Amino acid sequence: MRQLQLIAAAALLLLGACTTTPREAPTASRSAITPTTSTCPKGLPEGARCYSGQDSAGAFYWVAVPAEWNRVLVMHAHGGPELGAPTQARATEDLQRWAVTVKAGYAWAGSTYRRGGYGVTMAAEDTERLRAWFVQNFGAPRRTLLHGQSYGAGVAAKGAELYARVGGVEGGKGPYDGLLLTSGVLGGGTQSYDYRLDLRVVYQYFCKNHPLPTEDAYPLWQGLPRDSKMTAAELARRIDDCTGVRQPAAQRTPQQSANLKAILDTIRIPERSLVGNMNWATFLFRDLVQERLDGGNPFGNIGVRYTGSGNDDVLNAQVLRYRADPAAVARLAADADHTGRVEIPTLALHAIDDPTAFVELESVYRTVRERAGTNALLVQTFSRESEHSYLADAEYPALFAALLDWIDNGRKPTPAQVEALCKGFEPRFGAGCRIDPGYAVQPLATRVPARQRP
Repeated sequence: MRQLQLIAAAALLLLGACTTTPREAPTASRSAITPTTSTCPKGLPEGARCYSGQDSAGAFYWVAVPAEWNRVLVMHAHGGPELGAPTQARATEDLQRWAVTVKAGYAWAGSTYRRGGYGVTMAAEDTERLRAWFVQNFGAPRRTLLHGQSYGAGVAAKGAELYARVGGVEGGKGPYDGLLLTSGVLGGGTQSYDYRLDLRVVYQYFCKNHPLPTEDAYPLWQGLPRDSKMTAAELARRIDDCTGVRQPAAQRTPQQSANLKAILDTIRIPERSLVGNMNWATFLFRDLVQERLDGGNPFGNIGVRYTGSGNDDVLNAQVLRYRADPAAVARLAADADHTGRVEIPTLALHAIDDPTAFVELESVYRTVRERAGTNALLVQTFSRESEHSYLADAEYPALFAALLDWIDNGRKPTPAQVEALCKGFEPRFGAGCRIDPGYAVQPLATRVPARQRP
């Protein structure tokens, strides 16, 4: 135990990500680039002013300011992470997807982050750098909200911890007034991806083609060997060979149907998300392990009891088992786990049937906030939707409005009040509000089997 404590302490010092004192924000001078006026992408409201470019750290960005700006800035932390080099096209996609923000009167700013690949603290720094640049060039807004989506919710939660009080001055005001987390990957680095290791080992038990028997074996927590030439198309082909997932159900062989059912029932994911989750468990794992953790293993499944396969005893006796490396776990935790020390109002929305980031991850984040004593500043809402990347248009203006009322007037919203606000926005932004005020999220262990941890 003492050895593990020393390892964790060293990792924290190395990465500086989970420090108990707020971090000094990246200064605007590091990104002092004159705004370049750009034609707004399709879907932005008429009269909006848009700016795009690349900052001094290499991150691309878009900024959009509506014609009738309400003087509130929404800083957006996008999902992913993207594994290739950052591109302006990714920033454009983000702005178009979240155009409802600008339509509702808010200024929007989003960064691609300075490089591809995993790095929660890095992404939080890049988001804060863009905020400082915005203020330098457009003036201080009345309020600034930090909005994180999916992986970006983990980035935003980290950013709120790091920059809550710039410089660590007791009682000092930080740059963000409120935090919005949607479809959040909020189990931190050390818990959010357990089920994807489970997916890899269960898939391999049934399919035995990733890797193939003719290929060199490697531990599945690596994702892939560093020099592997496998493509996403090849991976999808192998998955389809084993499960028939890309074919109509009537065209699958009996063995394919049996394999697919056993995998989905054991991991508890919908059919439509199998290929996507296998992509993350392959290519993201390679980036995370090989490029960020120097080959160390942050994932383990010792002690897991898999159920739902149809023959669980045999599966559990034969499935591959891995023990996580304490040093790798500590490094990942330092970068991506949360302390819960968030001193601003926080509102969250998660689809109950999210196929990618399980809704039960919200229970992990609530526990973190409870342990930090900041749960009074957290309101979690849930919707009867089954999407991950984007939910109903009207829900986002409702969340922004509820968060601002909390900040400005001290009226902490209830899920029922957020639902009512959403219904009020439907005439303007379209039907689709499906917030369920009575939903109670269950612990993550009810969805992802518990395991031994270092």
